[in-house]
Amino acid sequence: MSIAGKAKIEDLAKALKVPPSELVSLPAGAILSELVHRMDGHDHDREAPVREVMARLGDRWSHLILLVLSAGTFRHATLRRLIAAISSEKAISQRMLTLRLRALERDGMVVRAITPTVPPRVDYSLTPMGAEFVGLTNVLLRWIEQHDAEIQENRRKFQADGG
Repeated sequence: MSIAGKAKIEDLAKALKVPPSELVSLPAGAILSELVHRMDGHDHDREAPVREVMARLGDRWSHLILLVLSAGTFRHATLRRLIAAISSEKAISQRMLTLRLRALERDGMVVRAITPTVPPRVDYSLTPMGAEFVGLTNVLLRWIEQHDAEIQENRRKFQADGG
């Protein structure tokens, strides 16, 4: 474990008011210690896959691009029109689509195939890893949809309570 990771373990022990040697004996301490161990390998690397790929779930466009590509292979312009038709924003700039596609390609979730014609034809599709990621996120989406009414009710209660 890194020096920073060890310091975090000590900070956890202080926060829970136990000696570091007893931290893992507490249920919360064991879970939080495991989290520190998992994060320690990439915590200081802003470009670590675990940080960037998780961030893609929350960015405005990447997940939608992956979901659209799960329907098939598309050219850039077609992909842009499909996203515009589906999204609540009703448009994605060419630049933003290109940036997101390149990031997804860099991570190995999307493949760009160039056909040497005049002009060159460029098609985008999911890689097997991208398809697996979409499958996993679809599970998360289904969970959110199943709990939609409960989430909405909790939001109403929170608002009514002055939140």
